[in-house]
Amino acid sequence: MTYPSDHLFTADDECPRISTGSEGLDDILGGGLDPNRMYLYEGSPGSGKTTIALQFLLEGVRHGETVLYITLSETKRELELVAKRHGWTLEGIDVFELVTPEDSLDPELELTVLHPAEMELNETTKQVFDRVSQTNPTRVVFDSLSEMRLLAQSPLRYRRQVLALKHFFTTRRCTVILLDDQTSESGDLQLHSISHGVVMLEQLAIDYGAERRRLRVIKMRGIKFRGGYHDFTIKKGGLAIYPRLIAAEHHSSFVGETISSGNPELDRMLGGGLERGTNALLIGSAGVGKSSLALAYAAAACKRGEQVAFFIFDEGIGTLLARGRALGLDLQPWIEKGQLLLQQIDPAELSPGEFTASVRHSVEVQGAQLVVMDSLNGYLNAMPDGRFLILQMHELLSYLGQKGVISVMVLAQHGLVGPMDTPIDISYLSDAVIMLRYFEHAGVVRRALSVVKKRSGCHENTIREFRLGAYGIKVGPPLVNFSGIFSGTPIYTGDATPLMKDEHDDT
Repeated sequence: MTYPSDHLFTADDECPRISTGSEGLDDILGGGLDPNRMYLYEGSPGSGKTTIALQFLLEGVRHGETVLYITLSETKRELELVAKRHGWTLEGIDVFELVTPEDSLDPELELTVLHPAEMELNETTKQVFDRVSQTNPTRVVFDSLSEMRLLAQSPLRYRRQVLALKHFFTTRRCTVILLDDQTSESGDLQLHSISHGVVMLEQLAIDYGAERRRLRVIKMRGIKFRGGYHDFTIKKGGLAIYPRLIAAEHHSSFVGETISSGNPELDRMLGGGLERGTNALLIGSAGVGKSSLALAYAAAACKRGEQVAFFIFDEGIGTLLARGRALGLDLQPWIEKGQLLLQQIDPAELSPGEFTASVRHSVEVQGAQLVVMDSLNGYLNAMPDGRFLILQMHELLSYLGQKGVISVMVLAQHGLVGPMDTPIDISYLSDAVIMLRYFEHAGVVRRALSVVKKRSGCHENTIREFRLGAYGIKVGPPLVNFSGIFSGTPIYTGDATPLMKDEHDDT
């Protein structure tokens, strides 16, 4: 596994890593955390700090370790509710509450309820030290530092208390996770300098759709980690973290054979077909036949006994099945056999990182040899910031190529005939580009296609008419007596029409 070159050493020689309780975070860190160190998880309320902290402790429980959750902000009952909704139990976790007990709020009891700022910080710290000394845990979560900051009342005293915690825990041979909700002043990096490692969790509200969450490892002493932002979601069972894809880490050997589309004329236009490990972009206006052509590739792969992953952004699965039946393709048997894996993608709910993880799962776990993305317009809508679509798509296509997977992408252009606009240009990333166009002749709207690019070999430079019907996709001879077809209003110069005859079952 390759990691950024700015981290040049590791502390693995001293002792093995321990798991964070999250497979995704372990992957980002190249194996987990160095034990017996103090780490900081910071993020705004609701970003998932408590959940991932509980995952860390539950991982210790699974290994028979003694673990301790010190809470100044949440009660044990609140933590039990969080655990229950994730399908967990706090059995095996020692929860030490440093909050005001509920019975102290009983008006019949002659007790004075004090604000946390009025409590004695030294006494609170002493209680923590005493509990740790009694239980001798190997994993500790301290939730949260914002309450300690209130108790300290001054930055200097606060820093001294955090240092005291660090020095105490270094003598106890336990791994500590500090949680902080970032209520301190902007730019306060005191905790960063004290902590062995810092993980930042963010929750972003976009203009439409569900909120997006991401994390970034800001620092990790002695550990090579994968930098940058990594998407994650909070699901039942904890945080599902999707490490940023680095294509260079996933090379596999494969035979670079040529595969067929199931249509001899289209294969001839492509110089024999598409090679494994390459990608093809189908580009054209709405309704011209891009998705039908992609479906033909999927059906041909299924007939060869291969696994196909079909990701649908723009239409429902029912519509896709109906489209297949209109082309004479019954997709249901392949779906039932598990050869054709259909996944409906809602761009408003799915982050790009989660989509990339779904593609990787289809390839590495389900064995997909053909991946169809219909369409990139929907993928573009899933990006909070479209500037990074090209970079993410580059990594995804490079990954699929190194796995020997054929990728078929659909991109809809704006407009029907004449000059067209493309929402984003990824043609330079594509190994093959098949352009589809409407054109009008003698008062009839027709369809034409041409292979305008193919990196891996020769291809036909002609423009051919094609039709869609119950027979599938039918490609006609080259339109040699036309000029200006892709403009939408061609000029016919021949003596006799070379166009295909109308069929009753055309769609």
